[in-house]
Amino acid sequence: MRALIDGYLAYLEGERALSAHTLRAYRGDLERFLAFLAEDFLARPAGEIRPEAVDALAVRSFLAALARRGVGRRSQGRALAALRSCFRWGCRVGALASNPAARVRTPKAPRTLPDHLRPGEVESLIEAPAGDGALERRDRALLELLYATGLRISEAVSLDWRDLDLAGRTLRVLGKGGKERLVPFGRPALAALRAWRDRWESVRRAGSDGGEPVFLNRRGGRLTDRSARRTVDRWVEAAALRRGIHPHTLRHTFATHLLERGADLRAIQELLGHASLATTQRYTHVDLEHLLAVHRAAHPRARGGRPED
Repeated sequence: MRALIDGYLAYLEGERALSAHTLRAYRGDLERFLAFLAEDFLARPAGEIRPEAVDALAVRSFLAALARRGVGRRSQGRALAALRSCFRWGCRVGALASNPAARVRTPKAPRTLPDHLRPGEVESLIEAPAGDGALERRDRALLELLYATGLRISEAVSLDWRDLDLAGRTLRVLGKGGKERLVPFGRPALAALRAWRDRWESVRRAGSDGGEPVFLNRRGGRLTDRSARRTVDRWVEAAALRRGIHPHTLRHTFATHLLERGADLRAIQELLGHASLATTQRYTHVDLEHLLAVHRAAHPRARGGRPED
């Protein structure tokens, strides 16, 4: 089983070009499954467990153990997806005759609407880095770009200046699965990027990165995913916004505001880099909630009252 997991992860890293974050998630789920087999289900050393010893009962028992530990259904579903994919690869390379996770039902996750900011909240957040220092300009450019493009935080910090066409107000980004997409951005983001570019050289440390990262840390190297998240958290606190706002909230806000203003769902799918339209369709539920709220507030009979003469 150990050889199967290691081989599958090497395949993901070498041929699928998945992000480091996705690889870490898959590795963690598979390692937890192997530990469960060794310590609980089969009670034998991990090195002695062979892939063919795993059956559907082992997979279901693993999911039940996760549930007992308080792991949410969405995370259980991700773990099951990792197992299915690993065993499917094992079948393809001849290590297994069948996939023991194929017929295990995915735990039904509660349906939650993506959280998003109201226009006033977005303005408060973006304007929070009001200083003229280099890092304040960097942070303003980061916030403007996240809202203007709906980029994932990992995609934003991976950008080099060569990926941006400032004159055309577009950028090219490599998203999940190594898929490249072209994303436009507006004039406020352009102005913020140019203001940051004017100070970029003063922060840049020569030779610290193979490219020319758009977003630098204070030491002049590329800003990491984690540091960018902390940056957003800091300005959320400075803007005194409600709790629970994170970088992905700006991505949700981008999509929701486009939809509310009549953008086509498939266009939003392309801009976000979603492989499936079903993922993008979550935002139609947000829009429906918005329409219902407007109706309840504005329609004379929405609350059961009588319309005025």
